[in-house]
Amino acid sequence: MSDLLARLRAFEGRTIVPATWGPDPVNTPMIRHWVEAMGDTNPIYLDDDAARDTGREGAIAPAPMLQVWTMRTYADKMSGADPSDVWTELIETFDSAGFTSVVATDSDQEFFVELRPGERVSATEVVEGVSEEKQTGLGAGHFVTTLKTYRNGDGVVVGTQRWRTLRFRPTPKAASRPLRPRPALNADNAFWFEAAREHRLVIQRCARCGVLRHPTGPMCGQCRSTEWNTVDACGRGTVYTFVVNHHPKIDAFDYPLIVAVVELEEGTRLIANMTDVEPEHVFIGMPVELDWIDADPELTLPAFRPQRSREH
Repeated sequence: MSDLLARLRAFEGRTIVPATWGPDPVNTPMIRHWVEAMGDTNPIYLDDDAARDTGREGAIAPAPMLQVWTMRTYADKMSGADPSDVWTELIETFDSAGFTSVVATDSDQEFFVELRPGERVSATEVVEGVSEEKQTGLGAGHFVTTLKTYRNGDGVVVGTQRWRTLRFRPTPKAASRPLRPRPALNADNAFWFEAAREHRLVIQRCARCGVLRHPTGPMCGQCRSTEWNTVDACGRGTVYTFVVNHHPKIDAFDYPLIVAVVELEEGTRLIANMTDVEPEHVFIGMPVELDWIDADPELTLPAFRPQRSREH
């Protein structure tokens, strides 16, 4: 057993919240708010006659409200005062070992005695157990189980709540890379990007005169026709011109960033990144062939790399 676990297990059986009375007695207005929020229409919670018809003395509080009657008030919570020195010591022990985060994992409640308006409720909380260090999806940590015991004004146990939390050391998260900027999609260019997601480089063609055009547009610049279709590009071309970007750097891209105007064998030109080549090896007139950048599940863009074979 590690020294830390030994120190943590020394808390088992100790009281972290001494008997503390709830700020208000069980009362009808709070019951009304609760049943309305929960959509619970059982009449025994608000109607004395309905409750008497079931053999009770009058209306009762819903059993799952048990924790409500001893909850700390907002002012008490905001004061920063810990419930006890034992609680403060337990949290400091976890914090000093790096287990600085907490998440509630489960809660088991048992109810023994029904509560009626006017009754006061107190709660006592004891550390029941501390687990060995566990590896979880949130990080390494210890499960802490505490037992709350609720009593009425006569000292009768009316219910218990076994409460389990995980005190864990957060796993450092790798910084996620920003997405590439999104294209401004519209009715005139959406087809081109949809084809790119299928790894198809298409060129818009006038359905009347057959002239190819890029960038995409609604009308043929040659004959003014708005009728069009597409042809698949062969994927080969030459570098018409290019630039190498060094600054300013945008996190979504790798640098140095080569951006080229590529003239396709079909005659149209498009702007694209270049891959598999160092900037100093790029030259105007360089034969290139189609590559693809699957930037993310929603964006695929054509790119070009040095041409390897004319047979492609």
